[in-house]
Amino acid sequence: MRVHIASDHAGFELKSFLAEHLRHEGHDVVDHGAHAFDPQDDYPSFCIAAGEAVVAEPGSLGIVIGGSGNGEQIAANKVDGVRAALAWNLDTARLGRQHNDANVVAVGARQHTPEEAASFVDVFLAEPFSGDARHQRRIDEVSAYEADR
Repeated sequence: MRVHIASDHAGFELKSFLAEHLRHEGHDVVDHGAHAFDPQDDYPSFCIAAGEAVVAEPGSLGIVIGGSGNGEQIAANKVDGVRAALAWNLDTARLGRQHNDANVVAVGARQHTPEEAASFVDVFLAEPFSGDARHQRRIDEVSAYEADR
């Protein structure tokens, strides 16, 4: 699977760890930055680039990483067509895909060990959207609101 990944300085080390982990698992990883550690960089441009790539490539998924994952999730969600979910345990990672058809997962590097974060990402990438009518109806309601803005 093609996986688009991005982080700021706070997530830089975790991004490197996850990219290597995902490549080892057979995924095609595209790194949208940061490409060097810079303690003054800002996450929005990296997360938006990853989100745009996910939308442009149906079937791909994305990962955005920062200190908490909150700002990164918000930035990714500004891209039309992105549904980013913040994962802080296995259930939130799984349910983001299963119930919300999330196509981007946000992870806080300062909140989890690399191994924990990898487990969230693995679950997120493996879990399909359930296709349940009630979940699709809710996704459609949000999409309709976005289209009407």
